[in-house]
Amino acid sequence: MNNTPELPAIHAAKRVIGVAIDALTTRMNDISPDFQEAVDTIVNSDGRLIVMGVGKSGHIARKLAATFASTGTPALFVHPTEAMHGDLGMIAASDTVLAISQSGESDELRVLLPVIRNRSKAIIALTGGMMSTLAKASNVTISTSINKEACPHNLAPTTSTTVALAMGD
Repeated sequence: MNNTPELPAIHAAKRVIGVAIDALTTRMNDISPDFQEAVDTIVNSDGRLIVMGVGKSGHIARKLAATFASTGTPALFVHPTEAMHGDLGMIAASDTVLAISQSGESDELRVLLPVIRNRSKAIIALTGGMMSTLAKASNVTISTSINKEACPHNLAPTTSTTVALAMGD
């Protein structure tokens, strides 16, 4: 038996991982039929998968677009701010948009939703805000809701990005 006290960083790392495990377990147990609908929408699409998000969700969106592309699904990341300045032309009528926003109220995405709705085949939301503007504008919504971030102040996107990444993967 080791009587050495646990170091603060090790304790913090275990706490962060524990919060993530709890959130992932909750999401795993609550996956709804909407998940299958989202998969079917992507698989049956004649176009590309356009993945969007801002901030930390944007980082997750870039990674998911790369993963989809590397597994054979034509996908690309479009930054919502750049879309407001001309990159909306990258979205075609046959494309499906996967929009990632923990709150579902990101200004950059919210402003684009009416245009994306008219330009694309479907919108899939990956959000914790199940009653949000993004969720309401989407054809399919996948929950990434969490009870808390692992950040001690419940501010920095930690657990929410882990859950969004896992649901996208």
